[in-house]
Amino acid sequence: MKKLLAVLALIAVTPAFAQTASTAQTASPVAFKIMKYSFGKVEQGKPVTTEFSFTNNSDKPVIIETATAGCGCTKPEYSEAPILKGKSSTIKVTYNAANMGTFTKTVTVKFANVAEPVVLTIEGEVIKKD
Repeated sequence: MKKLLAVLALIAVTPAFAQTASTAQTASPVAFKIMKYSFGKVEQGKPVTTEFSFTNNSDKPVIIETATAGCGCTKPEYSEAPILKGKSSTIKVTYNAANMGTFTKTVTVKFANVAEPVVLTIEGEVIKKD
């Protein structure tokens, strides 16, 4: 009987703890203006670039640990300097536009001490050069 009560007590407490822990980890310290950008139609062989702007809304400086593209055709660039409270920065993303057709590419951004990464997306269609 004691074991049954202990198991029931554990089950009752676990969901509340899991929700609290989950909520704390997913709160992002930064706010992006946009997280998806469409280039529309782009000429084959002409690289295109956009910048994703974000603001540090936390009480502490934030640092981008990594920004990783889903493939070699996409190149992210970012500052390694800490972004202070209330300040803004950008992540520049360039797509090489080598292959014809539609594309959707992602860049996964990992901030220091933040459990969940941010996923930025670019899309468009590469058309034949005139």
